[in-house]
Amino acid sequence: MLRLPDSRTEPDGTAVIRVLSYNIRSMRDDRAALARVIRACAPDLVLIQEAPRFFRWRKAAEKLARASGLVYVTGGATAAGPMILSTLRAQVERTEDVLLPRTPGLHQRGFATAVVRIGGVRLGVLSCHLSLAARERDAQAGLLLERLAALGVPYAVAGGDLNERPDGGSFRRLAGALTDAWAARPWGGELTSTPRDPHQRIDAIFTTPGVEVLGCGVPHGLPGVRESDLAAATDHLPVLAALRVPAGADSPHR
Repeated sequence: MLRLPDSRTEPDGTAVIRVLSYNIRSMRDDRAALARVIRACAPDLVLIQEAPRFFRWRKAAEKLARASGLVYVTGGATAAGPMILSTLRAQVERTEDVLLPRTPGLHQRGFATAVVRIGGVRLGVLSCHLSLAARERDAQAGLLLERLAALGVPYAVAGGDLNERPDGGSFRRLAGALTDAWAARPWGGELTSTPRDPHQRIDAIFTTPGVEVLGCGVPHGLPGVRESDLAAATDHLPVLAALRVPAGADSPHR
């Protein structure tokens, strides 16, 4: 397997960042294994789905962040599950948790969003977990694209559990407007569900135009990532991407 690039800031302020998207099933499984997987991936940003949402959810989120060597940025119960964690490399400019229109009888869904600075880069970030129902899911895909545009930054990354395979309408809608990082530069494994029987890709990372994908996939074989931990941590496999994001015109490096 080709080596996934490490995070770095280039002389002109361009940032190479690692982004991890991970459905953690409310931390109901092996929490130590979950933290080990996240640490081994060495991400700058983690886009969580199914973060703890109920009793003492903030404390649980903070424990996961500490165990993973990260800090809490936004989301959790306030976004109906999606959450964002980061390293101290990311300077948070602003955050917003968004609750989406709800169909009676279905789960509440939301987005966790932030704008961060890394190196000379301003980057929009969005974590999502789309509906199980096709009609609602399609509407949420459209709202995701609108929300990314509304962040008002030149570059953005979105990741999450789409509850749909790449041939589905919502997935194709997102991939038509954004870059599907796995399709652009496959690395590691493709299938994300389930860890013990991988048979489908329903989790993905997308980028806006101008972001270069250096590699993306399930981190099988990445040093420090144990297959036993991947199986024990939760009921999804994580998606890890290395991205090169150009420095903005307001970069102090320019």
